[in-house]
Amino acid sequence: MSELVTGEAVALELRPARLPSRALAVLLDLVVAVAVYVAVTIALVASTSSLDGAAQTALTIAAFVLVLVGGPIAVETLSHGRSLGKMACGLRVVRDDGGPIRFRHALVRGLIGVIEILMTFGVIACIASLVSARGRRLGDVFAGTLVVRERVPFSSAGFIPPPPPWLAGRFSGLDLSAVPDDLWLAVRQYLARTGQLDPRVGWAMAERLAADVAARTGAPVPREVPPPAYLAAVLQERQAREAWRAFGGTAVADGAAGSVPGAPVAPAAAARPPAPFVPPTAPPPPPSAGGRPEVPRDVAPEGRPGTGFVPPA
Repeated sequence: MSELVTGEAVALELRPARLPSRALAVLLDLVVAVAVYVAVTIALVASTSSLDGAAQTALTIAAFVLVLVGGPIAVETLSHGRSLGKMACGLRVVRDDGGPIRFRHALVRGLIGVIEILMTFGVIACIASLVSARGRRLGDVFAGTLVVRERVPFSSAGFIPPPPPWLAGRFSGLDLSAVPDDLWLAVRQYLARTGQLDPRVGWAMAERLAADVAARTGAPVPREVPPPAYLAAVLQERQAREAWRAFGGTAVADGAAGSVPGAPVAPAAAARPPAPFVPPTAPPPPPSAGGRPEVPRDVAPEGRPGTGFVPPA
């Protein structure tokens, strides 16, 4: 990986293309350009047979310059550094700061490419690419460009392993407010690249980082907890607290969907006994004309079973 710094001071990690892939891309471009040049030459010879030799020679030179020199320059300018060969090989021409190339970059690359690729059959370009640390030929050096790989294989270097399950919630009482952001960044970078480090070097780095974190939190590292597991657990605890603050404490106490894993759980409300059931009371019947409440005709008097028969009015 090659680290490039843009004009905004942003570091970009790009993978420069090496000589085999670049040579294959140039070979494909040359095959296409020569095929087009032969077709144009045949068309010119057929259409200018009545002209003299000098005119035919001038037209042949003009076709050579336009097809083999102007063609690649136009294609790289319009496609922002992706010719047919580079597109097939997954390559792209970019500036030194990682931005897309313009006409002046493609022009310098094309003019110098005539000397180091066409006239010397690629010998100078191969030697320059082998000598350069980033595989650049002379045209790239003078134009300030770089050929990088666009199709980069997937890498799991950014994966941060989770802490062991027996450490879940172990450090929920730590005060992490005094730990600076640069130390958290160092912990994240170590955990993301722990599989790429030598075991002894990685263990020493974990001990140093764990001691720094413990010094900021005020609590020592438990003896039974390995330093890498301690760092992973503390980092997960910090991420859980950040998620809790970001989501506004919307985690569900009973672990329902939508709760944040590892976030502190809000205390459940105290259980209240259910209120006793009170049957609804019917409103009293309206009084009759004599001042006594009117009893419905389908209700039997007290002490006598009702028959359900209602006498006609």
